[in-house]
Amino acid sequence: MNSSQLLQLLESVAEGSQSPDSALEKLRTFQVENLGFAEVDHHRQLRNGFSEVVYCEGKTPEQVAEIFTALNRETPNASLLGTRANAAHYKAVKRDLDGCDYCEASKCLYLDQTEEEKLKGDVLLVSAGTTDRPVLLEAAHTARLTGSRIQVMEDLGVAGLQRIVSRHERLIKARVIVVAAGMEAALPTVVAGLVSCPVIGIPTSVGYGTSFGGVTALLGMLNSCASNLCCVNIDAGFRAGYLASLINRN
Repeated sequence: MNSSQLLQLLESVAEGSQSPDSALEKLRTFQVENLGFAEVDHHRQLRNGFSEVVYCEGKTPEQVAEIFTALNRETPNASLLGTRANAAHYKAVKRDLDGCDYCEASKCLYLDQTEEEKLKGDVLLVSAGTTDRPVLLEAAHTARLTGSRIQVMEDLGVAGLQRIVSRHERLIKARVIVVAAGMEAALPTVVAGLVSCPVIGIPTSVGYGTSFGGVTALLGMLNSCASNLCCVNIDAGFRAGYLASLINRN
């Protein structure tokens, strides 16, 4: 349920076309739907501004399809997102929701019903290297589907410092910047030092031996001297994109 659906329900009670008891029953149904293997939260959009996001990894294609169908049934005009999805998940969902799409690089499965003219603000998403692309694109899809206007810039790592410095004019126009970086993860601090807006770092699990699967990048961001830089968990593109969109839209 979203705010417009709730308003319509309340107006129907006020006009007398629907009884209070009937409206109450609908509200009960909207709240949580038990699918046997999952409790689908239909009030998530009303409370948080976006429908429940489906973490697909570990779920069967049929389970993911059933969750997507349930969400679409109750909020038919809302965009939907599933993360860590595979081609089998996509095939199962597409049988029921023909308009859904799949990004193989980011493993994002989504139904994009966002109206272009209603996108807000400016979220800039930057990667240090091409290998960071899957994580960056997960953040990009999330930010757009949650209502933000986005731009992606890739492969701007500090080994070629001129690449990021030459984009300074673009950087300072953004409302929020997301930076994905692995290895020593110096780029988020460099970017944060060039701008006044919030910068959200995503440590990625890219690198050799002592990168420790992204732990070195995470610790580097946590210990950054740039006061406008914060970070999310390793490879957590979804979390960074969601937070960036919240900041951008508010």
